[in-house]
Amino acid sequence: MKKLTKIALASSVLAMTLSINISAQAQEKRLLTLDDQFAFGQISDPQLSPTGDWIAYTVTNTDLKNDTQDNHIYMTSWDASRTLQLTNGKDSEYNPQFSPDGKYLAFISSRESGKQQIWLLNLSGGEAEKISDFAGDVSDFVWSGDSRRLAVIADSPVPETPFNGKVPPPIVIDQFHFLEDGVGFIGKSREHLYVLDLATRKTDILTPGSFNESLPAWSPDSKNIAFVSKRGQQSDRNNNWDLYAIAAQSGAKARQLTTFIGHDSAPDWDSRPVWSPNGKSIAYLQGGSPKLIEYAVHHLAIIPAEGGTPHLLTANLDRNVAKPRFTTDGKSILFLIEDDGNVHLAKIPVTGGKIERFLAGRREISKFDLGRDGKIALLSSTPQQPNAVFAFNGKNLRLISHQNDHLLAQLNLATTNEISFLSKDGTEIHGFLVKPPHYQPGKKYPTLLMLHGGPVGQFTNQFIFNWQLFAAKGYVVVGVNPRGSSGRGEAFSKAIYADWGNKDAQDIIAGADYAIATGIASPSHLGIGGWSYGGMLTNYTIAQDHRFQAAVSGAGESNILATYGTDEYIDDYEQELGVPWKNLDVWLRISFPFLHADRIVTPTLFMGGDRDFSVPLHNSEQMYQALKSLGIDTQLVVYPGQSHGISKPSYQRDVLERYLAWYDKYLTPSTVSPIFEPKLIKKKATNTTPNTLPPTR
Repeated sequence: MKKLTKIALASSVLAMTLSINISAQAQEKRLLTLDDQFAFGQISDPQLSPTGDWIAYTVTNTDLKNDTQDNHIYMTSWDASRTLQLTNGKDSEYNPQFSPDGKYLAFISSRESGKQQIWLLNLSGGEAEKISDFAGDVSDFVWSGDSRRLAVIADSPVPETPFNGKVPPPIVIDQFHFLEDGVGFIGKSREHLYVLDLATRKTDILTPGSFNESLPAWSPDSKNIAFVSKRGQQSDRNNNWDLYAIAAQSGAKARQLTTFIGHDSAPDWDSRPVWSPNGKSIAYLQGGSPKLIEYAVHHLAIIPAEGGTPHLLTANLDRNVAKPRFTTDGKSILFLIEDDGNVHLAKIPVTGGKIERFLAGRREISKFDLGRDGKIALLSSTPQQPNAVFAFNGKNLRLISHQNDHLLAQLNLATTNEISFLSKDGTEIHGFLVKPPHYQPGKKYPTLLMLHGGPVGQFTNQFIFNWQLFAAKGYVVVGVNPRGSSGRGEAFSKAIYADWGNKDAQDIIAGADYAIATGIASPSHLGIGGWSYGGMLTNYTIAQDHRFQAAVSGAGESNILATYGTDEYIDDYEQELGVPWKNLDVWLRISFPFLHADRIVTPTLFMGGDRDFSVPLHNSEQMYQALKSLGIDTQLVVYPGQSHGISKPSYQRDVLERYLAWYDKYLTPSTVSPIFEPKLIKKKATNTTPNTLPPTR
């Protein structure tokens, strides 16, 4: 008995020790900090080897010393037992693609020339070599099925007009659509389709001319290439992308396969058309009515390879789909489906019929690659897992990439819950609520309403660093998918058509009401913010509701009338709003945050890049000037050389520092950042919505 007692006592002591150790380990987990912003590796581009034994992918890391981001290619075995870093050059490498015979891995890099070119790595050993020498940058390529050639999309630059070295020549513009973010004024250069012969390194251009081509796809017999182009008269006045096919030989003439008046596999959908295994048909994406522009749901379609009448496989599915891939037997098509805060992997028979959710749950799947034996490599994220590569055999999902495991194990991350509530008119709205890691029930917290861009887009069940950072700093975060968002059908998306800042702003306000009613949000400590349309919707919301004590508006606009002709969205404006000289009332109505800036009492931080041609900086300048004139606390931060998306790491950090400092200044004044003066001066705000709402038609 004594021996048993001693054993029992020892076991008890051991159990207590283990419990203490486990508890200590849990307590040792720390909160996320701003310094973790660039500690995560950003993982992308999963590609299966032809044998299915390896998965290649890209890992992006930040070089803080040089203020740059570097991409390198890794390869992990299917069983996750081995991981190899294949590239480690001074210049970045990305878009890895195995040759179908499994001998090579090709990728894009700017090594040596400073231009994006194709490099080839022999998987049996040796250094990578540059195999292309295009005059412009390579933006895309795909292997032919016989591994002998590559279809390449490369820029064909137009020689610049010489000048005397002191005064550059004037820029002459003669086309309707003449601006693009990240480019500036659009010149005469075009992206064309080429074929590169692997043995000779010779390139042949297949599509010379004045049009752009994108998203090439080889036929199974390696004789033809499908691609997407926007042609016809006045092609710069519409987004009527169509599907074409061309024989993979010099001098061949392209054949137009689709004649739908709207989008067919538009390049910004990033969904390459795909041939059936027997080469008789091509699957692609078809958009909706051109009048609905981005609000329209796009469907999965299939068309005979010689052209003809397309068959919409998802005509009865009121959700966007993307990235189709035929199964090896050609009987089904796998694709991604965007659905109410998630992106799932689904399958449908080629004849149409019932859609099977192949991989669902609370997640966002952004890319996948399908192997010959049914193996699937996919890129997926959840609220507590940044994008990572997974192996999926149709039943079990296994993590393959482990670059972020060590960091994640150290962090005490916030939990993200799905929420729903009713808007002012009774419409059910969905979103997400993130609580601080040390949340205490019954305590009211400063709360931030976060707004996404688009407006057609959605917050999903993915890892969002900003939200986790705000939560770690003691804020509750509410991410709302208001009307105008995708993921809940075309009617939900187009509800704000030509009526910006009305129903969607009411949905955001209802989100604030929800957070207050549940007892989690402090009514006197509400913040709001977003970037792009999220910045616009911030402006719309604070012009209607005085309860917000702080706002951050990034790359947003408010004086819509003054924006006509100054950004890249002229086609969308004229489709949705009409032209100002005919529909002035519409343009003025949706410009109310600027034209009625005197309704705003919220201290607002405006931010943007001085090379932004998506939402030019003058939009933020005007709002800043208006609030400054009105005596509202405001500040304008301009990032030199940056376009719509802030790309320089030091500026990305600065954006988040200023977000936090601005919110801390007004919502938690005890933690004011030294970036701002400690003294708070602001116009008195009320806790009610103004009696005068935005003018309506």
